Amino acid sequence: MTMARKNQIILSETPFYHCTSRCVRGAFLCGEDPESGKNYHHRKQWILDRIALAESSFAIDICAYAVMNNHFHIVLSVDERACAKLSDREVAERWLKVYRGNNLVKHWMDRGCEALTKGENAIVAHCLKSWRGRLASISWFMRVINENIARRANREDKCKGHFWDGRFKSQALLDEAALLACMAYVDLNPVRAKLAQTPEDSSFTSIQSRIRDKVQQGYNCFIDISEQSTQPQLMHFMKKALEEHEPSMTYLPYLETDYFELVDWTGRAIRSDKPGFIPERVKPILERLNICSDEWVKTIPALEKRFHQSIGIVDRMRAWCESVGSRWCKGISSSKALFLS
Repeated sequence: MTMARKNQIILSETPFYHCTSRCVRGAFLCGEDPESGKNYHHRKQWILDRIALAESSFAIDICAYAVMNNHFHIVLSVDERACAKLSDREVAERWLKVYRGNNLVKHWMDRGCEALTKGENAIVAHCLKSWRGRLASISWFMRVINENIARRANREDKCKGHFWDGRFKSQALLDEAALLACMAYVDLNPVRAKLAQTPEDSSFTSIQSRIRDKVQQGYNCFIDISEQSTQPQLMHFMKKALEEHEPSMTYLPYLETDYFELVDWTGRAIRSDKPGFIPERVKPILERLNICSDEWVKTIPALEKRFHQSIGIVDRMRAWCESVGSRWCKGISSSKALFLS
């Protein structure tokens, strides 16, 4: 049974959420349609551009993202405190970046409250209060992205109707271990789908963007520059980044080198029939977060199947289900295996 969005997103419990939107209809509407032969690859950049615009407007940070052929993932962190600290003018400026807004608010910004009547100032105050709440809303964040993409795609296809398959799906990430697992799952989507061989080759993902940023800064990435990934390839996507608008990942509660190595090793393990041993340099980040290293490789490829509304340690998952009024909590057995007590 579908649960109301207000019961799925409870910021007092956790600011971290994993959101997914999928295209409706059978075609690969964001990639290449094998039946018609049409290529819609350019729409992936539309989605990145829109994510970047939404992030620059909302009090929401991007932890990870991956744009696939017929769906996209975003891991979000909502910053309610930062939103509360915004001045009224900042709230108006941010909201007007994504919507036309109210003409009275625009008049207030140009002339000040003295130029408006008492009733008009009351309308402005009501608008600003409403917009402030929306700037910390995941539902509005996803709406800013999805509505625009749907309209552009339908115009291009010369058709009407739904572009996205219903509402976006959300999962609450209840602790840092859950956040780490979900970020790795999202960043490795192209590798798991066999669209890329290595994390740095995974186009339209946050892991590629993070690695690119480090290379641009002259940082010697841990990533192996082997026959699968050459320096010219790295230079190619560095140059490409300067021409494209990408979201900025502002939240990573781990050392980037730890995270890079973990994702790289996990990607290689997922592609292999026998993952083999876990490198010593990868173990510490898992040990610090009490994650079972052997169970990690089994869980990451099937994270969305093993968990439903929330991801985290057993006690927090049970508390979450109780808070949202759910009698059944999918993922308890997976949580016990992955997150050690």
